[in-house]
Amino acid sequence: MTTHFRSLLLSAIVAPIAAMAGAAQAEAARDFDIGAGPLDAALVRYARQAEIQLLYTADLVDGLRTSGVTGRHAPSAALDRLLSGTGIVWSRSRPGVIVLRRAVDVRADLTDAADISEVLVTGSLLRGAGETPSPVTVISRAEIDARGAATAADVLTTLPQSYAGSATPGTLLALNDAQGSNSSLSTGVNLRGLGEDSTLVLINGRRIAGTGSRGEFADLSTIPGAALERVDVLLDGASAIYGSDAVGGVVNVILKRNFDGHESRVRVAAAQGGAEDVLASHLFGKGWSSGSALLSYEYQHSNALNSADRPYTATGDLRPWGGLDYRNIYGVPANIARFDAGLGAYVSAYAIRPGADGIARSPADFSAGQSNLYNRREGMDLIPEQERQTVYARARQAFGDHVEISGDVRFSERNYDYASISAGGLYTVTNANPWFVSPNGSTSHLIAYDFGREIGPTKRTGRSRSFATTLGADINLTPDWSLDLYGSWAEEASFGAQENQINTTFLNEALGSIADNPLTSYSPARDGYLNLFGSGAANGREVLDFISQGYDRNWARSRVETVNALINGTAMTLPGGPLQVATGFNYRREVLRNRGASFKSGLTPIEGLTRIRDREIYAAFVELRAPLFGVPNAAPGLRRLELSLAARTESYSDFGSTTNPKLGVIWEPFEGVTGKASWGTSFRAPALTELYEPVQIGAVNLASPTGSQLSLVRLGGNEELQPEKAKSLTVGFDIVRPSGLKFGASYFDILFDDRIGRPASSNLTTVLNNPALAPFLTFVNPSSSAADLALVQSYLANPAYLQPGQYPATAFRIILDGRWANTGELRTRGVDFTAGYGLDLGAHRIDLDIGGTYVLEYSRKLTPVASREQLADLVGFPANLRLNAAARWTRGDWSGRLGVNYVDDYRSLKGVKIDPWTTVDAQLRWSPSGWRLLEGVDLALSAQNLFDETPPFYDNPQGFGFDPANANILGRVVSLQLTKRW
Repeated sequence: MTTHFRSLLLSAIVAPIAAMAGAAQAEAARDFDIGAGPLDAALVRYARQAEIQLLYTADLVDGLRTSGVTGRHAPSAALDRLLSGTGIVWSRSRPGVIVLRRAVDVRADLTDAADISEVLVTGSLLRGAGETPSPVTVISRAEIDARGAATAADVLTTLPQSYAGSATPGTLLALNDAQGSNSSLSTGVNLRGLGEDSTLVLINGRRIAGTGSRGEFADLSTIPGAALERVDVLLDGASAIYGSDAVGGVVNVILKRNFDGHESRVRVAAAQGGAEDVLASHLFGKGWSSGSALLSYEYQHSNALNSADRPYTATGDLRPWGGLDYRNIYGVPANIARFDAGLGAYVSAYAIRPGADGIARSPADFSAGQSNLYNRREGMDLIPEQERQTVYARARQAFGDHVEISGDVRFSERNYDYASISAGGLYTVTNANPWFVSPNGSTSHLIAYDFGREIGPTKRTGRSRSFATTLGADINLTPDWSLDLYGSWAEEASFGAQENQINTTFLNEALGSIADNPLTSYSPARDGYLNLFGSGAANGREVLDFISQGYDRNWARSRVETVNALINGTAMTLPGGPLQVATGFNYRREVLRNRGASFKSGLTPIEGLTRIRDREIYAAFVELRAPLFGVPNAAPGLRRLELSLAARTESYSDFGSTTNPKLGVIWEPFEGVTGKASWGTSFRAPALTELYEPVQIGAVNLASPTGSQLSLVRLGGNEELQPEKAKSLTVGFDIVRPSGLKFGASYFDILFDDRIGRPASSNLTTVLNNPALAPFLTFVNPSSSAADLALVQSYLANPAYLQPGQYPATAFRIILDGRWANTGELRTRGVDFTAGYGLDLGAHRIDLDIGGTYVLEYSRKLTPVASREQLADLVGFPANLRLNAAARWTRGDWSGRLGVNYVDDYRSLKGVKIDPWTTVDAQLRWSPSGWRLLEGVDLALSAQNLFDETPPFYDNPQGFGFDPANANILGRVVSLQLTKRW
């Protein structure tokens, strides 16, 4: 075969169009009923009716239309009619398989140029157009545009099989991301709710560098959307094929590999109150007889959306919606706090009531037993401001008929900015402060104060840069065997900062609690003492600027280096067809480095540098597919029967080896019905930070049956960790009828064992009520026990303590061990289902489809000895039913889409029902034809959440009245996208 056409097939989307390859005689006349409309949809129907398999790239048919074909014709004649006037020609690569190409690209005898074995399929190492036993969802570029989405990430996080409860900007800013590692405000995908670190994300089949402070998941926002071809979502464990992390599934982002011409896009969108979004991109490509090259650029800018823009997120008081009041005693005017031993928490002893001048001057300006309640989340952004740029370039060149060299380069930079929770805490004020006043004659008081209204919310900014490159060679060893070699290098570097925080050393100097320090530029006697007994009006800019110099800054760098060799070919011919084999070797090196600086106390920043952590992985793998029954030997009830086997062994330099097999079967008893099943084991290696993460100690109030308990939480790595292990089973079937009706269903069952987690620190809201977590808790009483006091003080004196000076040692009641550990297990079972139907109504084409997931079980054991908890339909975990449905209409140059998204009701931790949420999306598209000046133009007006449905109310303990995992606060988003191709 020619190298030119081989590269086309390497970049092809397996348009799995079609029912049963090679089942009928090629030129036997058939009845065809294919109406006028988009060429892509017409080809799908043609493949079904002709019982052949078509291979073509998505950009080949994008925007093209056909006049259709009806009546009884030979399949070749029918295809000629469909392609008439499109500039596309076809060739038969082998019986039952047809390849489409642009006529201008034909430079050789294509009959000898094509070989189906050269097509790469996600979920398999074998080259070929065959299906995989595992279910795969394909999201095309056209589908993303039809949904009115800006990026692939917007679609992936709303898949019925995905749970968006972590690793998204929305959950992080709403303070609901329990994982705590999304330091670079990235967007991950969490298939089956098993964790974003258990979904493997690939670009063109290659691993990319991890993101966040732990580098354990991939950032979807780095995808160069301008060059996006499609996204394959493998809904099955695949460690036997891809190695670590492929437990919940695999997301393989396929970028364009061939493109001729130019394509420009501009998209503008906005929601009520803000979140305006602008996206612009350009793609240029050129092909020649022995190679091709392309270059793409994309720019996106999104504005923030503030909590004040929605009533249910603005105040922290959720009582008007049936919730609780989550305001607290940290505010301005402030409260004099006291520790309530019975509640285990600080409460207000006196509310400070400043006089008309905004200052409390006498005991009369206090109200005993009263509280000033304040919303510390006032002014927070719930959608960040972001700016993103991506560049992608690819080139390939053939050398003779046996060798082709290809390479690509990707670069992405994303900057973000958002307002976060305001600075505040408990501060001791003595009578050394000239503003000090006491309602009961005391010489000092503990003041619960917040600086949000004086210095504003804390400011978070950051930057994430990713760079990746791949160089590969495709070598034809023999007509039946090929060698694929590649090396890839990917790195992500991120920086994040939280500014405008309180430096407690400077604050105590401004209060007069410690002596005036000549090493600082501030003098209380000269510049004024800090007043915590007023409404804030008495504090000038000098003192506020002085105390708010605190900050946290963090740097992270993650890198993956890979070398891969794969031999692929036909070992022998079985009665049902060729026995295909793929085997090879992989070397991978992972590197992670973190660095931080904190300036929240002391006169100089405290800097922390984690030494570079790395590991090496060696892997050997094999896969084979055996067609026991097929076209040559089909029998009643055995139209097709294929068995597949894969295995992979990986050896890690830091914890050992693991081997994972996978078995699969595809059975087609008769035309139009296909059954599939697969079973395999998967694993996830411990992230480098889970092994080596430095110790951090913080203070947090834990809810208890009697109130709350101030607790010390210790976090850190564990070098004794072992891999997480999983077993997965999928069984399903697909039905395709000549009428255009199609239906598919798949049962999945995943048992995830030895899970790596922090059971105590990840369940802070329930840790004191769960007996299974008791081993992670140490109860102390520093007020009455000298040993307990010494223990707590040792933690507070540790440089890893993050809140020095904020709480006295006697206030703590619990020490919580929140370090990483291999813990219990998680099991999830359920059913994925899809259905579709297309019909022609005169000049109108209607296509209907629906897809969803029903979760039968989502249960866990927090520890090996803990009882099993049923968590499906519980907030913080997947809902039991999610649906996406759509109706598409086409007539001439016009088309439209009406989509429905549904999340079933579920319940809060208190058992309160959270209502289901249904939203409607709509789009109207115009692709003019016959207009010379508008040739290649595509204009789409879209509305997501068309009817502006408010998220179901959830009494969220963070004070925001919605669940960011299953809803968003954007409401109706209207967008206009213009695409021009030439």
